[in-house]
Amino acid sequence: MHNLAVETIKATIKYLIVALFIIIVIVGAIYLLFGQEVNETFSIISKVAIDIENKKVEQTQMSEDNTLENYPEYGTQYATIKIPRINADLPVYFGDTLEVLKNGVGHSSGSYFPGEGGSIIYMGHNSKNMFRRFSELQLGDEMTVTTSYGEYTYKIYDMQLIKETDVDKLPIQKEKEILMVYTCYPFNNIGYATQRYVVYAELEE
Repeated sequence: MHNLAVETIKATIKYLIVALFIIIVIVGAIYLLFGQEVNETFSIISKVAIDIENKKVEQTQMSEDNTLENYPEYGTQYATIKIPRINADLPVYFGDTLEVLKNGVGHSSGSYFPGEGGSIIYMGHNSKNMFRRFSELQLGDEMTVTTSYGEYTYKIYDMQLIKETDVDKLPIQKEKEILMVYTCYPFNNIGYATQRYVVYAELEE
C-alpha cells in the first residue's frame, strides 16, 4: 500500500513537470510568433492612458472670470510649490485628509485655487522632507506655485504662531489673492500638536 502511494505521487509529479514544460513551450512559441503584436498592443494601451491623463490636465484651465473650468479630483496632484529659501519643491494635492498629507502638501477644499483671486490654504507636515525648516523663512521670501494652467509667485508678508482653534487667522475672502501655508509647531514636535505656524504671502505676479 505504501509503495502504491509513493508511485502515485511520483507519477503525479512527473505529469506536473511535463505539463509545466508544455506550457513554457506554448508561451515561448506564442511570444516568438506574436511578440511584436503583443508589445504594440501594450504600447497602445499605455499611450491611451497617457493621452487620457494629459486631457485631464488640459481640462484644468482658467476661464475669463478667473475661475477654473474643471477642478481637479479630490486627492489628486494638481500643482507643485517651490520655496527657494528652504530648498522645498513639493507636490500639491487637492484635499486635506491625513491620507493626502502623507503624499505631499494639502490644499484645503474650502479655499480658492491659485489664480482665482481669493484665499488659498495649504498645509503640510513638519517632517524633515516637508516644512521642518519653516523657521528659516523671512519676510519678502517667495513661494511659487506651478499648476497645469499657470505659474503664480507669492511674496511672504507675515508669519504667525497660532492655535489650531484660531480659524479666524485663516480667513477665506475673495478681495485679494493670499496664500496661507501652515505646519504644526514646534517644528521638531513628534505626535499631535495644538499649535500651527502660518506663513502669509500675497500674489506677486
